[in-house]
Amino acid sequence: MRLPLKVRWTGEASVGEAATETKEVSSRGIYFFLPKDLKHGAPLEIVMTLPHEVTLAGPVKVRCLGHVVRTDLEREQDIGVAAAIERYEFLRDGEATSPN
Repeated sequence: MRLPLKVRWTGEASVGEAATETKEVSSRGIYFFLPKDLKHGAPLEIVMTLPHEVTLAGPVKVRCLGHVVRTDLEREQDIGVAAAIERYEFLRDGEATSPN
C-alpha cells in the first residue's frame, strides 16, 4: 500500500523534512525513499494519512515516532529507508503534526 508521508529527521548537525510515500508499511515499520541518507538509529517523526478505504471512516492522520534501522541505495536519485515504529498516535483534525 502506498500512502503519502511527511518525514522529519534529526541528525548530528541537521534537521530535515521531506514529503514522500510508503513503499511498504506494517504495524512495526515503514519503508520509504528520501533524497538524503540518514544514519542508523537517527530519530524520525512520520505523519501519514490512512485513506477511507482503510479506516472506513474518512481519512485519518497518524503520527509515528521511530528510528532508522537500515538504508539502501535502491534507486539512483533516492535512498531507501527502513524505519522501526516505536509508538504512534492518531491526530485529530487541525492538530499540530510535531511533538510538543
